[in-house]
Amino acid sequence: MRIRYLAAALLAAMLAVAASTANGGTSRSHATKIVVWLQNDAQNGWPEAVALANKNFQAQHPDVNVDVQYQSWGTHLTKLDAGLAGGDAPDVVEMGNTEMTKYMAAGAFKTLSQSAFPNSKTWLQGLKNSCQYNGKLYGVPYYAGARAVIYRKDQYAKAGIKSTPKDLSQFIADGRKLMKTFGKNGGYSAVYFPGKYWYAAMSFVYDYGGQIAVRKGGKWKGALNSPQALTALNQVKTIYKQLTRASKTGDEATPQQSLVFAKGNVGSFIGNGWEWPYALDPKVGNPSLAPDVSAYPMPSHIKGRFMPTFLGGSDLAIPVTTKNQSLAADWIKAFTSTASESEIAKAGNIANTTKLLAFNASKPQLAPFARAAKFSWFVPTSPNWANVENANVLQDMLVKIATGRGSVKAAATSASNQITRILNTGA
Repeated sequence: MRIRYLAAALLAAMLAVAASTANGGTSRSHATKIVVWLQNDAQNGWPEAVALANKNFQAQHPDVNVDVQYQSWGTHLTKLDAGLAGGDAPDVVEMGNTEMTKYMAAGAFKTLSQSAFPNSKTWLQGLKNSCQYNGKLYGVPYYAGARAVIYRKDQYAKAGIKSTPKDLSQFIADGRKLMKTFGKNGGYSAVYFPGKYWYAAMSFVYDYGGQIAVRKGGKWKGALNSPQALTALNQVKTIYKQLTRASKTGDEATPQQSLVFAKGNVGSFIGNGWEWPYALDPKVGNPSLAPDVSAYPMPSHIKGRFMPTFLGGSDLAIPVTTKNQSLAADWIKAFTSTASESEIAKAGNIANTTKLLAFNASKPQLAPFARAAKFSWFVPTSPNWANVENANVLQDMLVKIATGRGSVKAAATSASNQITRILNTGA
């Protein structure tokens, strides 16, 4: 979901409110109610976690009621903007992790003390990064989704592949075996990897120790032309050239890659957890493939590790307008406790802590994606990041690499220069 710029009047209203540090304490309060905004995913998917959090919170604060109000992704930011401007925003608000930065930069959320919250030493790194701005914490990770390799077991077996790959070199070698076995079909891809699939491509960059951009001395600098990033992008180029026949100028959503996979001419693709069942959907996919589909975390170039995955997900924040800061922090502590996060994981999500990544180890459609979340990355936390996405900087770079219209170094240097300019100036 793309984030809108906050209006100047709203920024002034928010910044006029005195900010203070929420330490998660339980100082005495005369409030009789706190208001919590969660997305309706929680209402429909894991109401038990919400009920448990409310129960534990009220055991600590028996005279305080919790008013959980469920929101929709399409309207919640408009409502939040109005609440912040009017001084009546909720005490706790759920935010998509890609929505956090503009609000953190605007001073809309209270700063938090990480150590006050459960499992804070084992938060998923990609979620934690989305909660931080200029070295301060403004949110608490809630839950995540991750990508893994979804593949055809029958095709792997026919190509002589006896186990899932333990490192990137083996992944590429296995892809070559698949192409040798099935590649006479001109539309076949061992790995379906469209040219604009930047979420997957940037995982290679972070796996080799590179980054999209780095921040030094208060300024951002694009870093896709670093030696580490260039090595990674050359590996992506190998996949473009040897292992995929996906469109070099298309993306993973049009056509939806799991539905391309369902047609049978794809050995594997890097997809979100929801894409596996979507590929088998009787209405749009191919349920007959069910016995032959499985998944594993994308392997790192370092044997035994996984390639970092981009984490989508949600965070919890405390708006600066609240008068119930301590109570809000206590409710977040209850909702992100191991007990409540276990209920969230039970519903099929990835909990916010590495301690619970094995919770669904016995469930083949959930376990690989949770395991993949052990290593993760997030986009640069600049309020101008959305402008980089809107300008298609990463997509254009990858298309140049995929089509051979430019060398890896030239394409990466051009993209890095654009990223530097946009992150620092907004244009």
